[in-house]
Amino acid sequence: MPFANFKVPAGTLTTEQMEQIVTTATELYVDIYGERARATTLVLVEEVPDGGWGIGGEVLTLARLQQAPGS
Repeated sequence: MPFANFKVPAGTLTTEQMEQIVTTATELYVDIYGERARATTLVLVEEVPDGGWGIGGEVLTLARLQQAPGS
């Protein structure tokens, strides 16, 4: 079963944008594995609470993600 897991900052995507992620990811798997993959492709869009993740030992917040690079 193809599986994709997208983690996004909470409150940053609309329902329509989440649906687009599900649809587009499913189509990608179908393009690769053929139509048989459509019925079994699982796409999970998880909203991560603000400050609930980090990179390079630094906690990321929505405010920090929205800063221009180098700010």
